Amino acid sequence: MSFWENFWDIFWWFFIACVFFAYLFGVFAIIGDLFRDRGLSGWWKAVWIFFLCFLPFVTLLVYLAARGEGMAERSIERSRRDQEEADSYIRRVSAASPADEISKAKALLDAGTISPEEFARIKSRVLV
Repeated sequence: MSFWENFWDIFWWFFIACVFFAYLFGVFAIIGDLFRDRGLSGWWKAVWIFFLCFLPFVTLLVYLAARGEGMAERSIERSRRDQEEADSYIRRVSAASPADEISKAKALLDAGTISPEEFARIKSRVLV
């Protein structure tokens, strides 16, 4: 009888694979959190890594129970900081100075592309 002929063998294989990937996700999340946490000394980080290597499932559960709330706070703070940096970069790169905007509008006015009313509207919008 082949492995793929029995439904429950297939079910258990997929279940075990999902549990294994969830475990790997948890381990990497904990390792990332350990190195992100500036309040924890290097020795404590080494202790957590040591126990993750030799008692992986127990350490994973203990870490999530003991430090899970702080882990969530550090993750939220990191995503907030990343968003602020991205917003700052976008504003810095995309925003032209008011003088640049007015000079572009003046060039369009001189070329006859926009009317004097449109130039005045652009100028008032930029200077506000």
